[in-house]
Amino acid sequence: MSRIVVIGGHGKVAMRLAPQLVEAGHEVISLVRNPDHVAEVEQTGAHAQVADVESLDVAGIAEVFSGADAVVWSAGAGGGAPERTYAVDRDAAIRSMEAAAQAGVDRYVMVSYFGAGPEHGVDPDDGFYAYAEAKAAADAHLKGTDLAWTILGPSALTLEAGTGRIETGAGVTGSEASRDNVAQVIAATLADDSTVRRVIEFNDGDTPIAEAITA
Repeated sequence: MSRIVVIGGHGKVAMRLAPQLVEAGHEVISLVRNPDHVAEVEQTGAHAQVADVESLDVAGIAEVFSGADAVVWSAGAGGGAPERTYAVDRDAAIRSMEAAAQAGVDRYVMVSYFGAGPEHGVDPDDGFYAYAEAKAAADAHLKGTDLAWTILGPSALTLEAGTGRIETGAGVTGSEASRDNVAQVIAATLADDSTVRRVIEFNDGDTPIAEAITA
C-alpha cells in the first residue's frame, strides 16, 4: 500500500481518482482548501485534509507531505484573475515540488494539459494566456528536479463517461479527454514505473490505458 497525497482533492478529476486509488489498496490524502468540502471528499474513501497550498510555504507543504509515497497535482486556480492563476498554477505548484523533495517524496505526477509548454502559442490577450504561461513554467521546473516525475497532458476535458481507452504518442493532436479517463490515466501512471520522466499527452481513444501509457 502506498500513501498518496492528491492536491486539489475536491476537483472533478480528483474526486474520480480517489475511489480508484482506495480500491487499489492505497491510502489517499486529498487536500482541500474549504472545510465545507471535507465530508464530500471523504465519501470517496480518501482522508480529506484542509491545507491551502496557495498560502503555505515550502516547509508547510512538506509537513503535509510527510510520510507520503507519491504526490499528484490536480489543483488549479480555475481561471479568473491572472494573479491568482500564477499564484496557484505556477508558484504553489513549484513550492509543492520543492516540498516533495524536502519531505523525501520521490514520485510526483503533474496534471497539465495537451500542448503545454513555452511554445503554447496562446495570444497574450487571450484569457487562457496566464494559465498557459503558469503551466509552462511549472512543467519546466518539474523537469529540472530530481523527482520521479510524470507530466500528463489531457486534451479538452469533458464530463463524458470514461471508456478506459485513450490515444497517445507521435502524431496525435489534441481533441477531448473525459475526466473519468484522466483519473484512470493518473491511477495507471502511479502503477507503472515506465512512465517516470515522461510527458504523456492524450485524448480519448481506442487503446486500453495501461497499454497506451507503457513506455
